[in-house]
Amino acid sequence: MSTATLALIPLLPLLAALITSCMKCGRRAAATAIAAMGGSCVLALWAFGQTWGHAVDGPKTFDIPWLTVGGTIIDFGFVLDPLTGVMAAMVTFVGLLIFIFSIGYMKGDKRMARFFCYLSLFASGMLGLVLANNLLLLFMCWEIVGVASYLLISFWNHKPEAAAAGKKAFIVTRIGDIGFLIGILLAFKSTGTMTLYDGGNGLLESGTGSILFNYEIAAIVSLLLFLGAIGKSGQLPLHVWLPDAMEGPTPVSALIHAATMVAAGVFLVARTIPIFEAGDTLTVVAWTGAITALVAALIALGQYDIKRILAYSTVSQLGLMMVGLGVGGVAIGMFHLLTHAFFKALLFLGAGSIIHGCHEEQDIRKMGGLWKSMRLTSIAYLCGTAALVAFPFTSGFFSKDEILAGAWATSKPIFWIAAFASLLTAVYMTRQCLYVFTGSYRAGHAPHESPKVMTVPLVILAVFALGLGALARGIVFDKLPGEAAKHEAIIIAVSVIVALGGIVLGWVIYRGRKLGVDADPLAIKPLREKFWFDEYYANTVEQLWSLISIIWEQLNELLLFARDTFVEFARVLSSAFAIGGDRRLIDMMAFDGLCNWLRSMGYAVTRLQNGFLPGYLRLIAIGTAILGLFVFWIS
Repeated sequence: MSTATLALIPLLPLLAALITSCMKCGRRAAATAIAAMGGSCVLALWAFGQTWGHAVDGPKTFDIPWLTVGGTIIDFGFVLDPLTGVMAAMVTFVGLLIFIFSIGYMKGDKRMARFFCYLSLFASGMLGLVLANNLLLLFMCWEIVGVASYLLISFWNHKPEAAAAGKKAFIVTRIGDIGFLIGILLAFKSTGTMTLYDGGNGLLESGTGSILFNYEIAAIVSLLLFLGAIGKSGQLPLHVWLPDAMEGPTPVSALIHAATMVAAGVFLVARTIPIFEAGDTLTVVAWTGAITALVAALIALGQYDIKRILAYSTVSQLGLMMVGLGVGGVAIGMFHLLTHAFFKALLFLGAGSIIHGCHEEQDIRKMGGLWKSMRLTSIAYLCGTAALVAFPFTSGFFSKDEILAGAWATSKPIFWIAAFASLLTAVYMTRQCLYVFTGSYRAGHAPHESPKVMTVPLVILAVFALGLGALARGIVFDKLPGEAAKHEAIIIAVSVIVALGGIVLGWVIYRGRKLGVDADPLAIKPLREKFWFDEYYANTVEQLWSLISIIWEQLNELLLFARDTFVEFARVLSSAFAIGGDRRLIDMMAFDGLCNWLRSMGYAVTRLQNGFLPGYLRLIAIGTAILGLFVFWIS
């Protein structure tokens, strides 16, 4: 595959974004975006087919000179290897199905053309990120994904919640991005290159000057890169933006949570894992993932919004992917990312179909009995649920089994935390399905099945959710390094007990209850309030930032006042000495000069008495602070 052909994979959606930005007809914009995504999908599948041919020979790179910094040339290029091939194929295929689903979901929206423009931009950024062979290019595409996610999450910006959620996602992920950028700069300073693969001299290769030979630098760089991954993939403590992203249209939720944005952080760790290995920081990755998986699974038990439950499920599953990377390497972590992309896309699109059929209702307490009226959607949703809870022989069963096996061989505490988080997953998904599908409908208008343009993608995804795990494990996964040759009996036993036991436990807890009427035994206040993470940040970080902003504003006002006073005083002096003659000089320095000087100083002082209360409050605050410092000094 040539450079131009590989470059078309991200460029086709980018071109579609440019074209649809000038369109007003939603149908035509949708057709343009879907055609571009379909073309990228064909090329990505072709590239995926070629990756296995040179997997042994190493990655195939396509680089051209881009920037010159001093005597260093920074290349603009792409890389094609098994990791790139499988990610590009997954993103384009799942994204294509989400694009098709969006036609039915966004039907009637006046800004449908703009929606598909944003979707195309989002897909283009993610594909560029996946293919990049340069950390700077990867970071640029990383930021395109961030901007597009802001536009999509806050797409319905007439709702205050959606506008706030978009800003929250943008700001919180920027915290991680700062670490990512610093890591890139440190890597460049230490090695003189940003290229990942460069004939043995790239950042991920062991050539001369490679970062892989310096333990301290590799450790620092890997942790900084991981900070970026924490932000994008919603790991603790930067997970708070991800559940709020549900305020966007449901296809956006599916795209963000399944194939694109949140997968970017996991992909970054997988792509740069040689640096993590050189710095011996994979233990940090594994423990962060384990704690995140457990906390998010607990919070999901107390939620009632169907999409928010799935959002916390995504946070938990991303934690398990980090565990897989930390204990088993690229193969195990990416295997779960691959299977998760299909069954989580199925669940979010299924939730979108349910919301559409229930007249935009998202509270599971107001649902019920949908098995009778939305049979196709219900079957597809249950298939996704089975894969998520790792029901035996579904795709999730095989990928979670590999994570547990790696954890058992590496760290028993991490193994039991991951197993318990998986048990909770089965419990809260059983709880959700009982609320949604059993009993009778508890809202006003009767639900209805969604149109075929929405249900056909569900059927396709359901097939992959059930069968992809066995297919990937038998054909693809065996060719990737890192799979354990044998699994101990305890691993298989725990995997089965966790899945089936969680389902049984959830059924026993809610059996015989009037769902939606009786109090929920699992939705205790700490879980409903999400362990008060948002409130804690509001009372600490936000308050500190507000205080810093106020202090900076006061200092700025004080500096401006001092500048104006100095300029006025300098003007008076310059006017005095600019007038020739002794008499005039004496007059200016005596009576006339004194009067003018006093008049000017009086004018400067009266600026403080402008009649505006905020100005007076600033002076009071500054005076109080100075007085407090003086008292502290003399005491």
